[in-house]
Amino acid sequence: MYVGKITRMSLSIVDISKSFGDFPALHDVSLDGTEGEFLALLGPSGSGKTTLLRILAGLDYPDRGQLLFGGEDLLNQPARERRVGMVFQHYALFRHMTVAENIAFGLTVRPWRQRPKPAVIKERVNELLNLVQLPDLGNRYPNQLSGGQRQRVALARALAIEPRLLLLDEPFGALDAKVRKELRRWLRHVHDQTDVTTVFVTHDQEEALDLADRVVVLNQGRIEQIGTPEQVYTAPATAFVYEFLGNTNRFEGDVTGDRILIDGSAFGFVSSENVSGPALAYARPHDLTICADGETGIPVQITGLFVAGPSVRLETRRISGQGIVEIELPRGATAHSLARGETIRLKPKQLRVFPRA
Repeated sequence: MYVGKITRMSLSIVDISKSFGDFPALHDVSLDGTEGEFLALLGPSGSGKTTLLRILAGLDYPDRGQLLFGGEDLLNQPARERRVGMVFQHYALFRHMTVAENIAFGLTVRPWRQRPKPAVIKERVNELLNLVQLPDLGNRYPNQLSGGQRQRVALARALAIEPRLLLLDEPFGALDAKVRKELRRWLRHVHDQTDVTTVFVTHDQEEALDLADRVVVLNQGRIEQIGTPEQVYTAPATAFVYEFLGNTNRFEGDVTGDRILIDGSAFGFVSSENVSGPALAYARPHDLTICADGETGIPVQITGLFVAGPSVRLETRRISGQGIVEIELPRGATAHSLARGETIRLKPKQLRVFPRA
């Protein structure tokens, strides 16, 4: 089993800022990564996540800030000396080289004094082929592989140089959903075996929550929240994080004391801030239930009903005319059959509230 000679080191990003002309890509971004951690940089296009990754790789430089890894200032080191492995979305494999030659490339181009002997390179390539589950494909060329296999080769090539830091730039973006899910499990397994500090860029919430030890949510060049997948999903720090992570329903209401009034009904809520007056309330589809007869709740009309396995998903329109509400219920959760056009009332099992700007 390949474990290499990877040295575990901590990562410290301190007040990194970067602008492209008049466009500010990063604003005073600070982040500490622990040794051997798998960090996901998550955010929409233009949030700054790829710019930050390129700065880590030495492909770009910040306007100001510090970048420390194992106590060393990476900004004083050129990219070739950082021992950073990088995997891109589009593989970037050499088409004229075999799989084995692609994996060995980073070792064969080292200065001759630092270059391992051919037998050592061959042994390392074979170890990596086994690690990425392609033991018999070393003599093939990239065009003879599937997309998922090529991405595995790209990762093996990045690991061959025994990197101190592994950077992944949306590596599954060009693959179909089924292959992406399979490779997510495999990538986490490889990370756990190699234990190299890893930074993974994605705009896919499911990928970040499924893979990472911690998720860094970026928006417009700033960090909105850092936390475990459970923390950022169940306790979003901002309205942006709540809306960006998973399906959600948004309601406008008014807070008085510990209750928020929505469409004539008052509900309890949770909030990390002292909220009073106009507010935004959020609930996941599975956090809404249908009121029993006589209970007060948010009136909606069913516009769509979809049965999938053990769940029923309802699409409804608020009677107040203020948008669509999605509900996810276990099959058989209601005492009677539901139908399109029917009016029902909803109550939240949980509401998270933020001040309305």
